[in-house]
Amino acid sequence: MATPRSKAGTKGVPRQHRQQQILAAATEEFGTRGYAAASLASIAERVGVTKTLLHQYFGTKEDLYLACLTPVGDRLLDTIRTAMGPGGTSPHTPLRVLGSIFTALEGRREAWFVLYDTTLPPGGEAARRAASYWAAIDGLAAGGTADLLRTAGSEDPLDADVLTYVWRDLVATVVRWWVKHPEETPEAMTRRCGRLFAAAAALTADPEQT
Repeated sequence: MATPRSKAGTKGVPRQHRQQQILAAATEEFGTRGYAAASLASIAERVGVTKTLLHQYFGTKEDLYLACLTPVGDRLLDTIRTAMGPGGTSPHTPLRVLGSIFTALEGRREAWFVLYDTTLPPGGEAARRAASYWAAIDGLAAGGTADLLRTAGSEDPLDADVLTYVWRDLVATVVRWWVKHPEETPEAMTRRCGRLFAAAAALTADPEQT
């Protein structure tokens, strides 16, 4: 959903409200164009303020990116932890996690690409902060996939490693598809994924056990 051009920089706009407008526009800019191509001038234009005001509020381009990244990363990490729950992973956990991700991103779907931005300058604070979120989310995925495999009778750590990679790429691919289909609600996407999981399970089922 495009952020409408506004006159947020005009007098009388409360500072906190103006900050939120800037963050919303910046999240869209970083999420749709990537850090490398994102422009502070474009963000300022979206909000109706000057680049000088952006610098006064958030500092550098990297500082503004970090201000967008932190709430996105915290929200996704918290929602995945909550969806996984304290009782261990069950066969229903993957779908519950996907549903929670869709819900967390609804209304600002491009925020996914703020977190998983491949254009971040290596070695900078932005890349380090994003990598810390990636590692935390991957850690949750690794624990969950290992639990599922143990339930299925596999203790091979390489099986768990492969499944973690598959899961990470699956989530990224599904979210990318969802971004291109704005008519799909989080609930509809969760049901769709449930059907796909069921179909995959049927295709891979042992015929001697069916």
